[in-house]
Amino acid sequence: MRDIFGDFSDTKLVKTVIEANWENYHYCLGRSPTVELSVGRYLTWFVTAMPDHFMNVVVCTELPSEGMHQLIENAMSHFKALNIKKLTWLIRDDVPAAEARKHLEAYGLTFTESFGAEMAADLRMVRDRGSIPNGLRIVVVENETMLRKWIHVASIGFGVPQDVENIWYDFFETAAWERPFRTYLALLDGEPVGTSQLFTSAGVAGIYNVTCLPETRGQGIGAAITLAPLLEAREMGYRVGILQASSLGQRVYRRLGFENFGTLSVYLWEQ
Repeated sequence: MRDIFGDFSDTKLVKTVIEANWENYHYCLGRSPTVELSVGRYLTWFVTAMPDHFMNVVVCTELPSEGMHQLIENAMSHFKALNIKKLTWLIRDDVPAAEARKHLEAYGLTFTESFGAEMAADLRMVRDRGSIPNGLRIVVVENETMLRKWIHVASIGFGVPQDVENIWYDFFETAAWERPFRTYLALLDGEPVGTSQLFTSAGVAGIYNVTCLPETRGQGIGAAITLAPLLEAREMGYRVGILQASSLGQRVYRRLGFENFGTLSVYLWEQ
């Protein structure tokens, strides 16, 4: 599959592998007994015990011809029974936006934004000579101590409550250093400041969990912690890197050579 992309002219194929990599990433995390993963024709979700939008995600891939209200009602009732506190609902760009929005808002979900979030890059063209801050080092997470530092930095970067870091650790430890995962920690003058993760599946290299401490932003750390796994994936023989970006992160990724291949509409819910 790595040899069929060429100049990325087949947008449908690129979108397919972006989505497949994302799904496989969550399938692997879903092996943990503390995570619920449900895969269906219309809805796929990944939910945890963490009170965080980022860690509880529903993806709507298709609208049923009838019964959308019941589908959403059943799902939301299930999440409430699980005592899920915060949830993100993603609508792919081939799902009728107006119809989906009408149903979701009726059940208390709030539309946040639409953004070009599905991105891909030809790793042969990735720009690997950007400015790296003095004293910055990117290391691979290889043990429990490093993983706990990684989770602590990621918690601050993503705004996750620090009192649930142990929950994150419990379902994430199996995904930290076993292939197809590879987890990276950025150290600035020896202090942990940034995180990222590589997941190789569906013939492409997926980048996940890119963040850095708020006080260190604007120094190129986010670009560096993204670039390190991309270059390693290129050495492994992968030709395509993919990620799903927020509107804030797109500028950084475009400078590395990523292009947009799809949009996601984002709805948030909390109780």
